[in-house]
Amino acid sequence: MVRLFQKAKSDIQSAFERDPAARQQLEVLLAYPGLHAVWGHRVTHWLWQHNFKLIARWLSHVNRFLTGIEIHPGAKIGSKLFIDHGMGVVIGETAEIGDNVTLYHGVTLGGVSLDKGKRHPTIEDDVVIGAGGKVLGNITIGRGSRIGANAVVVKSVPPNSVVVGVPGQVMVRSKPHLQPDLDHNQMPDAIGQTLASVMARLEALETQFHSPQSEETGGNGSGKNGAHGSSILEHPALIHAPEHGLWRGDDFSI
Repeated sequence: MVRLFQKAKSDIQSAFERDPAARQQLEVLLAYPGLHAVWGHRVTHWLWQHNFKLIARWLSHVNRFLTGIEIHPGAKIGSKLFIDHGMGVVIGETAEIGDNVTLYHGVTLGGVSLDKGKRHPTIEDDVVIGAGGKVLGNITIGRGSRIGANAVVVKSVPPNSVVVGVPGQVMVRSKPHLQPDLDHNQMPDAIGQTLASVMARLEALETQFHSPQSEETGGNGSGKNGAHGSSILEHPALIHAPEHGLWRGDDFSI
């Protein structure tokens, strides 16, 4: 009983540590569905482990009805899990969650197999998964990592990484992040940066091709009015690299 009380106290404290909207303990106790879902899971998980599986599933169903958060009784959850907002969170049967993990609404820890064995992800300590993040399959999210909002992760992620996109692109940090990483506005754009680099290189090549010296020689010996030179001069490129992160031009159909 003392241990359960200590866990409940640490759960309440985790809300103050990771939610600036938390003002007083009574408010957290009464109005945080993520807290209620975790407490309900502790009961259903104990029943599941002691082979009261039907009652455990039924109580987890009631817990989902009351909180909007579905946690299978078989899932293994560490201490100080904080589910902020929580609506639409789904945690599968064989999922494993470490300590000090933060989940936002719409997160799915799902399976991708019909096998009865381990088919859900393992989330290590101090991981943050943004709103709508999907972590699918028997994979591991390394300690101290952050999954961006709406990212779809289908491969294991090393510790101290940031994952964005669909499918998730993994960026390994140069330095470990020692605190729960809630800086959701600081997200890398691996594909966008790569595309911008390729487009900048393309523009540089086109500029070189359009230079007076290139026109005189035709770039490849065709001359100023050669077939290749004439084609490119008559049809300028419609693809432009972004300027300071902004895309400009009248050639976009959006």
